[in-house]
Amino acid sequence: MNGQSSWDWLPGKRRILEAGACSKDVVWMEEPVAGPDGERLAVVVNLEDGVFGLCVNGQVLEETFDKVWGVRFSPDGRLTALVSRDMEWTVAVDGRPWESTFGFVWKLSFSRDGTRIGAAVQQDMSYGMAVDGEVWPELFDNAGDFVLSSDGGHTAAVVQTLSTGTADIETFQKGCYSVAVNGEAWPTNFVNSWTPVFDRAGAHTAAQVRQSLYDYTIAVDGTPWNRTFASVWEPAFHPGTGSVVAPVRTGGKWGLAENGSLVWPARYAQLWQPAFDEDGSTLAAIAAPAYGRFTVAVNDRPWRTTFSVVTDPTVGPDGRHIGALGKEGNAWTAVVDDRPWPGAYDMMYSPVFSPDGEHVAVRAERGGRLVFVLDGREYRETFERAWDPIFNPEGDKVLIRGIQGNDYVRIVAGVGDF
Repeated sequence: MNGQSSWDWLPGKRRILEAGACSKDVVWMEEPVAGPDGERLAVVVNLEDGVFGLCVNGQVLEETFDKVWGVRFSPDGRLTALVSRDMEWTVAVDGRPWESTFGFVWKLSFSRDGTRIGAAVQQDMSYGMAVDGEVWPELFDNAGDFVLSSDGGHTAAVVQTLSTGTADIETFQKGCYSVAVNGEAWPTNFVNSWTPVFDRAGAHTAAQVRQSLYDYTIAVDGTPWNRTFASVWEPAFHPGTGSVVAPVRTGGKWGLAENGSLVWPARYAQLWQPAFDEDGSTLAAIAAPAYGRFTVAVNDRPWRTTFSVVTDPTVGPDGRHIGALGKEGNAWTAVVDDRPWPGAYDMMYSPVFSPDGEHVAVRAERGGRLVFVLDGREYRETFERAWDPIFNPEGDKVLIRGIQGNDYVRIVAGVGDF
């Protein structure tokens, strides 16, 4: 649980600090970011013209930079940021920059436990990835859709393997894109490729590919499926068997293919974002049984409840419960196991399951205030700014992090307090 068992789970509310406190005079501050354990609040500060720093719990860190952005805490609680000094960019971790510098860096990513940190990099107009400051051995003319494996040991991106001149349609149609894994491109080129994903161990990679102007399929470790489709969406690996599934369009409808063969018949107006549970016995995806009406399909059985928009399908750890967000008109709600929650909100964020799968918590916004909702019941306090809820390892408490007035507060609430 990323060390969560060592956090302070004593029920109650603590004021951590004044949200705008800083040990130095500053010209201005950006929006704050809360640490995962709720004990730290970080903010980018402008100290003077062209001088930026990081203020953590009111104390400005020693290192300063020409620019700072993209501040995030890693899952293991380290503060990360994209920083620039003397026209070169790198990643700073707890205020200390990597030794390697680049023309530009972006898209920070973390391993599941937070011990590995990746970033997309550009150097001399060539592109690739770096992990903990170590860059790919080969960079490419163009790259995108950067991804770090869950264990942090592997990286991948869509890359351009052949140079093209202006309006070089011939080279494009022959195929000049592929996927690079740890800096080494697959031997096969495609007209396009998108969204590489890793299996759980990081040993295999799958991606959407376009083999011609009209033929789409999935490639696994560079080898395309033996069947093409009118369109495809992002694939997913089965966590147990390692097989690959993806939504595919054929005959004017969408279904789900596994290793190239349809396992959900093509009967949906749309189908995307497949998500497995931990052992792969449950597969959920956003589905449109009819044009313009969306729901969640679980093992090819769509829910009865539909919305004009459905997002964030989330499968509980044991696969017994599924959550998602639905929107009708301007109102959002959460829906769990085909049962919508009673409240309506201006905005909602991704559902969070307790480790035992028995509870779901969501951060939501209504009337300019942030609220926390658990199993459809709202917590009694509201906030100007807040971050996603976090369950304790036992699943009976929720960590709430938020700003009320001038105060940044940390609340540990029992599930019965909602």
